[in-house]
Amino acid sequence: MKYDWLLLSQHGIEIFPFDDTMLLSYVLDAGRGKHNMDALAEKWLDHQCISYKELTGTGKNKITFDQVPLEEATKYAAEDADITYRLWQILKPRLTAEKLTAIYEKLERPLVAVLAKMEQRGIEVDQQILSRLSGELAQSAARLEDEIFELSGEKFNIASPKQMGDILFGKLGLPGAKKTKTGAWSTAAGTLEDLAAEGHDLPRLLIEWRQLTKLKSTYTDALPTFINPNTKRIHTSYSMASTTTGRLSSSDPNLQNIPIRTTEGRKIRTAFVASKDCKLVSADYSQIELRVLAHVANIPELKQAFEDGLDIHAKTASEMFGVPIEGMDPMIRRQAKAINFGIIYGISAFGLAAQLNISRSEASDYMKLYFERFPRIKEYMEETKSTCRDKGYVENIFGRQVHYPEINSKNHQVKAFNERAAINAPIQGSAADIIRRAMINMEDILEKNNLNAEMLLQVHDELIFEIPDSEVEKSIPIIKQVMIDAPMPALSLSVPIQVDAQAAQNWDEAH
Repeated sequence: MKYDWLLLSQHGIEIFPFDDTMLLSYVLDAGRGKHNMDALAEKWLDHQCISYKELTGTGKNKITFDQVPLEEATKYAAEDADITYRLWQILKPRLTAEKLTAIYEKLERPLVAVLAKMEQRGIEVDQQILSRLSGELAQSAARLEDEIFELSGEKFNIASPKQMGDILFGKLGLPGAKKTKTGAWSTAAGTLEDLAAEGHDLPRLLIEWRQLTKLKSTYTDALPTFINPNTKRIHTSYSMASTTTGRLSSSDPNLQNIPIRTTEGRKIRTAFVASKDCKLVSADYSQIELRVLAHVANIPELKQAFEDGLDIHAKTASEMFGVPIEGMDPMIRRQAKAINFGIIYGISAFGLAAQLNISRSEASDYMKLYFERFPRIKEYMEETKSTCRDKGYVENIFGRQVHYPEINSKNHQVKAFNERAAINAPIQGSAADIIRRAMINMEDILEKNNLNAEMLLQVHDELIFEIPDSEVEKSIPIIKQVMIDAPMPALSLSVPIQVDAQAAQNWDEAH
């Protein structure tokens, strides 16, 4: 519906009320297949829709829709309307029957117009900064290439996994060689990371080279191509029904994957700037998923730590290793942080060992110690898996359901993956729905306060606004309050919610 909303609004047409069959399906059947019209027509109506490609062709002979013969275009358009209506007749009554009306009415339908407005506004990008960064990344990659060729003893195409594998395992005979189905050596990120962790310089440089060239091709070179010639801004597109948990995803370009753990990644954010006489404000939920975990699993130690405003990772380390929070070794805090976040994503001892660069038995001991100190987390995990095995789905704090039909699979790997996902879904999904609620409430509240602050982007737990300089001071406390109050009145979290917000000229400085 968002696509149609945007298209019609360009011609001054506003639509309301409306229903969206994709979102109806998403609320009812997240995790049980795709939600686009063609897939739903096959599933519910046993009907194969005319494909767009059939009409327009592909490759060199592809035509635009205005060139499709009128009779064929009419059939296609009429089928589109007819099928959508038939799907609506099947899906809409299920909302009431399955007690999911509130999820659809409060979290999905109102968000369509909110996201459409954000996409319409777009965000300004400084092309000169991107151009400079492209040059810097090219120079750094060239320097790395020289080092790589020196260590390899020859020149080769670093972008070719086959040639890279031949050098690492064929020529240099490094350990841990594995072959892919095609018979070539595997140079997957995990393989190179393992070798780098063992102290091998060449794999470490290859990882760095890959990261730099990916940043260059995906962001500094590609972002300028997304700048709209009329608005001079980038307009990303949000998808509401592409993740199972309720998290939004963004594409054309994807602004949710800009790496911020590296200096180079953060530099890319400096290119996203505020318009003249405005500031960008980044408002970010602080550790929202851990707060949700503390609430959902009812973990007294974590709840108290949040209540006291303590550094949660330092507190976890203190509980686990019996060391005082004051003057704590940053390394110990980092280990606790990795476990805290790892637990949310159902990490294994193997995964934790790789992350902390320790042995698997050591990682296993850490996890055992963690569950001894926080027994409620282990109980929550077991309860969630058991519920999901019985019902086939899990629920988040607002009642959104995510289905895992393969949780009882005979295949151990498939079953383990589904179990990990089922543990994570209520936590990630609750955090995602909290920010959805904030976004839905935000527009009206800013308007009521006569503020011209505009919401531009959502990146997981963060909202980006563009605000006139004269209104920044008044806007920030209101934005923070809307985000803090987001779960209300549906429920009150038993853990305080914290939002950090600041204003700056570019996205990096505001974060």
